[in-house]
Amino acid sequence: MRTPYARRIVQCMLLALLACSFGCASILLAGVSGGVAYTITNVAYKTVSFPVAATEVAMRNALRHMGIQETERRNVESGIEIDAAAADLTISISLERITPKTTKISVDARKSLVIKDKATATEIIEQTVAILQSGRFREGDQI
Repeated sequence: MRTPYARRIVQCMLLALLACSFGCASILLAGVSGGVAYTITNVAYKTVSFPVAATEVAMRNALRHMGIQETERRNVESGIEIDAAAADLTISISLERITPKTTKISVDARKSLVIKDKATATEIIEQTVAILQSGRFREGDQI
């Protein structure tokens, strides 16, 4: 026999589940991954306090250091999009200008239409941030 209290808990749990299935845009998994967050579709992202140009140089250095081949680069209204490939991965990177001194990095590393590689996406961002913070580049540098 269910009590009114137990029924209320079940209703709240169902409502929370329904709300998350429709309204939750992202899930933060910051502890282990150094502050890198993930959207519900497992795209890694992080905002850094560096301009887009500096972030792009660091990103391209990180890709080269990791042995990832850049296949295409596009200027878009909000920043830069980079496509890359490594082994069985297709990697899409977006550098979005938030302010002149702030950039949002988004990395989507896919093995297939459904399978994603969060570890590689996270490592690309972490390597980029490490290069930015180390100052091992100059904004005008070319790759």
